[in-house]
Amino acid sequence: MSILRFVFLCALITFFSFFASAQNTVADSYGLIKRLIPARANSFRVELLAPGTGHDQFEIQNKNGKVILRGNNGVAVASAFYYYLTEYCHCQVTWNGTNLKLPAVLPVVVGKIRKQTPYEYRYYLNYCTFNYSMSWWDWSRWEKEIDWMALHGINMPLAITGEEYTWLQVYKEMGFTDDELRSFFTGPAYFSWFWMGNMDSWGGPLPMHWMQSHFDLQKKIISRERALGMKPVLPAFTGHVPAAFKTKFPNAKLKATNWKNGFADTYILDSEDPMFARIGKLFLQKQTELLGTDHLYSADTFNENEPPSDAPEYLSKLSARVYEGMHQADTAAVWIMQGWLFYSDRKFWKEPQTEALLKAVPDDKMIILDLATEIEPVWKRTSAFYGKPWIWNMLNNFGANTNLFGRMDVVAQAPAQAYNDAASGKMKGIGLTMEGIEQNPVLYELLTDNTWRNQPIDVKSWLANYVLNRYGKTNGDALKAWDILRKTVYAVPKEMYVRDGVESIIQARPTTDSTAHWARTSMNYNAADLLPAWQYMIKAAGALQQSDGYRFDLVDLTRQVLANYALPLQRKFVLAYRQKNIADFKKYSDEFIELIDDMDGLLATRKDFLLGTWIADARRCGITDNEKAIYEMNAKDLITLWGDKDCPLNEYACKQWSGLLGDFYKPRWQQYFAQITSDITGKKPLDKQAFESQIKTWEWNWVNTRKDYPAIAQGNSVIKAKQLYHKYWLKLNTIK
Repeated sequence: MSILRFVFLCALITFFSFFASAQNTVADSYGLIKRLIPARANSFRVELLAPGTGHDQFEIQNKNGKVILRGNNGVAVASAFYYYLTEYCHCQVTWNGTNLKLPAVLPVVVGKIRKQTPYEYRYYLNYCTFNYSMSWWDWSRWEKEIDWMALHGINMPLAITGEEYTWLQVYKEMGFTDDELRSFFTGPAYFSWFWMGNMDSWGGPLPMHWMQSHFDLQKKIISRERALGMKPVLPAFTGHVPAAFKTKFPNAKLKATNWKNGFADTYILDSEDPMFARIGKLFLQKQTELLGTDHLYSADTFNENEPPSDAPEYLSKLSARVYEGMHQADTAAVWIMQGWLFYSDRKFWKEPQTEALLKAVPDDKMIILDLATEIEPVWKRTSAFYGKPWIWNMLNNFGANTNLFGRMDVVAQAPAQAYNDAASGKMKGIGLTMEGIEQNPVLYELLTDNTWRNQPIDVKSWLANYVLNRYGKTNGDALKAWDILRKTVYAVPKEMYVRDGVESIIQARPTTDSTAHWARTSMNYNAADLLPAWQYMIKAAGALQQSDGYRFDLVDLTRQVLANYALPLQRKFVLAYRQKNIADFKKYSDEFIELIDDMDGLLATRKDFLLGTWIADARRCGITDNEKAIYEMNAKDLITLWGDKDCPLNEYACKQWSGLLGDFYKPRWQQYFAQITSDITGKKPLDKQAFESQIKTWEWNWVNTRKDYPAIAQGNSVIKAKQLYHKYWLKLNTIK
């Protein structure tokens, strides 16, 4: 064969490969459109743009009566689609309310809209999200999330579902038995901390059916993500091994480490041990065999656990060996590191330690996630991570708590400010790294709207468009309400360090104090300043009550106002108790219980706030009674005690959910009030220590008790919110 014919044949093969790939991209992109608007999908046509600068781009124009959506991949096409939906049709897709009521005649795009993102990477997810929000998701729910990701420009999602199945295969090939691994894997609500090396076993034993079914689910997830042009970030080895490792390999260099939250030691294999590189290579080889690879690997060394030495030389060698384990299996490997350790343990990670850890890996082989940049931009005190590419991320939510909270102005301005700052080094992207989703949708719409621009967002005009898209029409009262929300719950003064938003005293273990460790009640705003927003939102009901987004927002705002009211009520019954005023104590404690009932009834009107769906989804994952019981225990434990009855993380992941309020928080307070009543009336002095022991036992029994809760919303959200407004408005306005 002549050289000319060979070159021609290669070119022909390349052409047909590109053509086939392009056809698949068009089909997959159009599939997303059909899933969202099946009745109107034929009004759109998808075309593929040729690869350009490496930064995604899209175009929109009208042609022959159709809206033409062009992009260099599925994410770019989906972003073009969402841009058209939001900017021209005034629609919106969020977890908590969707508006896809397109105009009868689709708006015409004059000329051609063209956008190119300045950000090579748009990262999504935190290890914790996979449990605080996603523990019980099936393919139907994942499919919706992947569509949401594509619409919002995400192209680098963390993908760790089913990771435990791959580890099972690796360790069994190394000779570990089922019995030796039984105490290694956690229950399904605790994988995030198992994957990060914080715990073994808790919430297990893990059924084999779970491993197989979620490995199959992972294959669907990454297949769809790749089909839309995303590059999933898969896990890599960081040293966490089974406890049985010390018996099977007695000469291995192991370090027992403890997360200090009431869980047993875990074992970390020293990176100096030859087994470290071997296992890292075996894992990536097996994972690639099973799932393929996009060469992006997540690995977090010493997550909330300090290394045994702070010597820069030690830390440098450690990170070099972690990377080498990846490199041996995949020479194109890029290490994606969550920068949480630099935020959470700054006493250890000073400049010499941080620089040593990062500089040992080639700059083009590591990307750092500045995990909570909106709270504290770590890049500013690390010389932009000493030359590494890095991503600006909003964390915002811890524990998937349900409070209204966020830094709206920071999210609107800081990404572009950092991008345009000469000191920001290799800022290559933006991302979302919240611990939990399905709350505060405005924050996530705002952050992702940075994707296609490199200048700060004007929040006032953006918010007006957000309200129009969300509710389907402009409304003066709704705009006034949102202006107040922006200045209260969604504003944190620069001089105030607040990690996440206010919880309610209702969610704390019963106490005479005004706060609790994880159910914090301190606010970044004056509670009274939020009340006018509630009033305006109630006024808007007549015009907006048909909007799903409005109904969610009305319930959410009403919930927050009432949750805030619990604290002054609590202070009143505490004062009455201290003054031995029996009448006042009964009055205010009764009102407190009534408030919990009212909140429970309000939240029952929205599926977003039902304990029943969380429990039902958990049990649905099991195929035997024993599996269903394990999953129900996992589901109830994570959101209450978090661990055993003495776990110091109790209430970390607390929720204001119907069912949880009525069946968990309310009975706790009733038991407390009964004890105090006995004290006030002289029957029996309150023994705080004995009561705490009693309530911990009661909580543990609740976690392990089989019970169903309503999984379908009941009642009318607007009617219920109005009833509570009329009941509480005067009371709330008399608070001193």
